Amino acid sequence: MLNVQTEKQYIEIVEKYADMIYRIAYQKVLNRYDAEDIVQDVFVKLLSNKSYFRDEEHMKAWLIRVTINLCINYNKSLARQKTVSVEQLDIPFTQQETGILEELYLLPEDERNILYLYYYEGYKIREIAKILRQKQNTINSKLTRARNKLKKIMEVNNE
Repeated sequence: MLNVQTEKQYIEIVEKYADMIYRIAYQKVLNRYDAEDIVQDVFVKLLSNKSYFRDEEHMKAWLIRVTINLCINYNKSLARQKTVSVEQLDIPFTQQETGILEELYLLPEDERNILYLYYYEGYKIREIAKILRQKQNTINSKLTRARNKLKKIMEVNNE
């Protein structure tokens, strides 16, 4: 069983997962400052969470799920009525990753999330299904569909 009991444990968790949470939040809200706020909210929830985690992977999945839920809530809020062009974004991704960023944003959000978790965070289909609370076959189908759509988009843009 894993539980955050000391300040040292909490700091280690923040140092280990802050970047991952920020990247997930950023790719969902497209704003550096809002993503930073969401990261803070996730860690506040962790601090106030009284439950135990089975292991480190369980805690990581919990952090991802909370991040996604906070982003969904943020996007539903009235504060999210502004739009920003991709050129104005302060993108926290590598040069290689930014090469397909525009194409990724042409995909539906659920497919984009699955691609991100699979390729950038290294989760297996089974793990993504647990995190997103969907069946493995659904995740597998969406991943295949997203790959095919992304491939077509990239082929059109490279012509």
